[in-house]
Amino acid sequence: MTTTTLAVLVPLLPFLGAAAGLLLGRTAPAFVRPLAVLPTLAALILAVVVAVRQGGGTGNGTTALDAHTELTPTGSVPIELALHVDGFAALVAVLVALVATCVQLYSTGYLRDDPRYPSYAALVSLFTSAMLLVVYTGDLIVLLVGWEVMGICSYFLVGHYWETSEARAASLKAFLVTKLGDVPFLIGLFALATDAGSFRITTVLGKATSEGGLDHPTLIALLLLAGVAGKSAQFPLHTWLPDAMAGPTPVSALIHAATMVAAGVYFVARLLPVFAASQAALIVLAVMAAVTMAGSALAALAQDDIKRVLAYSTVGQLGYMTGALAVGDRDAAVFHLLTHGAFKALLFLAAGVIIHAAGTNSLAAMSRMGHLRDRVPDAFWTMTVALLALAAIPPFSGFFSKEAVLGAAEHTATGHENGVPVASGWIVLIAGLVTALLTAAYATRLWLLVFNGRGAEAPDHGKQPVAMNAVLWVLAIPSLGFGLATGVLPDWFDGRSLTPTLTTSVLGTGFALVGGLVTYAAWRSSIATPAAHRTPIGAVAIDTEQGDGGLVEAEAIASHAPAYGDVASAPDPADPGRLLLGPLHRHAAVGFHLDAVYATLFVRPVQAAAALVRFLDRAVVDTYVRAAAETPKALGWAVRRAQTGNVQTYLSALLAGTVVLVVAVVLVATAGA
Repeated sequence: MTTTTLAVLVPLLPFLGAAAGLLLGRTAPAFVRPLAVLPTLAALILAVVVAVRQGGGTGNGTTALDAHTELTPTGSVPIELALHVDGFAALVAVLVALVATCVQLYSTGYLRDDPRYPSYAALVSLFTSAMLLVVYTGDLIVLLVGWEVMGICSYFLVGHYWETSEARAASLKAFLVTKLGDVPFLIGLFALATDAGSFRITTVLGKATSEGGLDHPTLIALLLLAGVAGKSAQFPLHTWLPDAMAGPTPVSALIHAATMVAAGVYFVARLLPVFAASQAALIVLAVMAAVTMAGSALAALAQDDIKRVLAYSTVGQLGYMTGALAVGDRDAAVFHLLTHGAFKALLFLAAGVIIHAAGTNSLAAMSRMGHLRDRVPDAFWTMTVALLALAAIPPFSGFFSKEAVLGAAEHTATGHENGVPVASGWIVLIAGLVTALLTAAYATRLWLLVFNGRGAEAPDHGKQPVAMNAVLWVLAIPSLGFGLATGVLPDWFDGRSLTPTLTTSVLGTGFALVGGLVTYAAWRSSIATPAAHRTPIGAVAIDTEQGDGGLVEAEAIASHAPAYGDVASAPDPADPGRLLLGPLHRHAAVGFHLDAVYATLFVRPVQAAAALVRFLDRAVVDTYVRAAAETPKALGWAVRRAQTGNVQTYLSALLAGTVVLVVAVVLVATAGA
C-alpha cells in the first residue's frame, strides 16, 4: 500500500468510526466501545508507518509527500484535496493518534456508566479526524474545514455535562471566543490566497520566500494570528480554556494535549515563512507569548480546582511554543508541542483518577485527606513524572524541549538569527526564564497539596478500571524518555540542533529549582500554623455510591461552585500559593479580571444595544404595525355603530342633515348679500 493511501486512511478511519458509532449507538450498544477504540488505534498504527517512511533524511528536512486533486473549479483560486506530509506533520499525527487512542481507552472505564457515552465517543473520534485532517492537508480551505469541525466538537464535548450550568456556560464561551478569532482568520486566509494565487500550502510558502514576496505580509500575518490566539488560547483570547474544564477529564486531555489548542501552534509552524516575512508580526507574536506565559503561570499558582491549574499550565506551555515561533525556530516549537502533548495528557488523565478517588476537584479539600497517594499509586507515580517534565527538570522530556525554546530565544537575542528582530529574542528569553520559575512553583504546589494531605481518608468510590491506570503508564514512557530523541528529531525537522545549550540549561534549571524549593518552604511554613489544621469553608468532598469516574466528576463540578463561590474569597491558610502571591492572589485567582474587562467592554454594551433594539422594535416599529391594524378597526366600529337597522333613526338623521344643509345655504347667501 502506498504512503499516500496510508496517509488518506489516517484521518478517514476515525471519521468512519464516528459515523458508525452514531448510527449503531442505540441499536447495537455492544459495538460502541470497539468502534471508539479500534479505528483510532488503526489510525495510530498507520500514522506510525507514515512517519517511519517519511522520517530520517539528511538533517535538512525530509522530502515531503505531496499529492493533490482539484476538488472543484472556482474560476479563480482553485480548491484542492491535497496532502502535504513532511517530518513535522508525520510526528504530530502520531502524537494526535496516540493521545486520542489513550483517551478513548481511558474513557471506556471513566465513562462506563454514562448514558451519553455513544455520542461522546463518536464526537471524540470526529474531533481526532478533524485534527488529523489539519495536520495532513496541503490546502488551506481543507485545513479550515478541520479547524471549524474541531470548534463544533469542542462545543459539544465541553458541554457534555449539560445538566450543570458551568458546562453550559463553558461550552458557549469556548465556541464564541474561538469564533471571535476565526472571523479575522478567515479573512486572512482569503487575503493570503489572493496574494499567493493559490490555497495550496506549498505554493503559498513558495510565494512567501520568493524575491517579490507577499504584497501585504503584515496585515495577513496579524489577521491569521487572531485565529491562532483564539484556537491556541493565547492572550487575550485565552479565557475560554480554563472554563472548558467543566467538561469530562478525558476531553480536557484531548483538547489540551493533541487537538484544538495544538492546531494554532501547528498552523504557524507550517506557515512560518509567511509570518517571518513581517518583523512587526514576529514582535506581536513574541509579546503575546510573553504575556501569556507569565500571566497564566501566576494564575495557575492561585487556582483551587486541580484541572484549572493544569488548564492555565497549558496556556503557559503554548506560550513557550509561540515564543519559539516568534524567534523563528519551528523545530523547537514542534519539539515542545510533542513532549507537552505526552506529559499534559498524562497530567489530565491522572487528575481524573485522583478526582474519582477523592470525590472532589478542590486542592483545598484534597490537602485535608490522608493517604490519598496510597489510594492511587499509579496516578501518584505517573503524575510525579509528568510534573517533573512540566517543571523542566532533567532528564525528563520537558527539560529538553523547553531548553530548546530558551536556546532558540538566546540565539536570536544575541543577533545570530537573520531576519528575526533581536527584541523578540530578549522578550521570549526573559519571559521564558521567569515562567520556568513560576511553572516549577505551581507544579510543586499541586503535588504537595494533592499527595501530602493530612486528615480523614477520602470516601471510597472503588478501584479505578485497569484501562484507566494502564493508559497512565503508556503516557509516562514518552514523558520520561522522549527528550533522548534530540539527536534524531532534526532529521524529521529542518535540521536545527535541539541539544540544550549550557547557558540556558543552567539558567532554566536553576530558576525551576528555585521555584520548587521556595514553594516547598512556603508549604512547610503554612502547615506549621495552627490555622492550617482548620478545614476551610467549602473544602468538602462528595460522598456518593456512584463508582463511575465521570459521574463522580460531574457531581464534584456541580458542588464545587456552590460550596466555594468565588475561589479568591475562600481562605485556605495551608495553601502556599497564597503566601507566595500575597495581595496578588485574589487577582490571579480570577485570571486578573480579564473576563470582567470583557464583560465591561463588550458583553454589557452588546446587551445594552440588544435591549435598545428590542425597545425600538416593540415601542416604535410595533406601534406603527398596531396602528395600521387599529385604524381600520376603529373606522369599522364607527360605521357599524351607524348601521342600527332602525328606520326612525335613519329618517331623523336625514331630517337633521337636511336642516343643517339648509341653514348652511342661508348663511352663505346672507353673507354674500
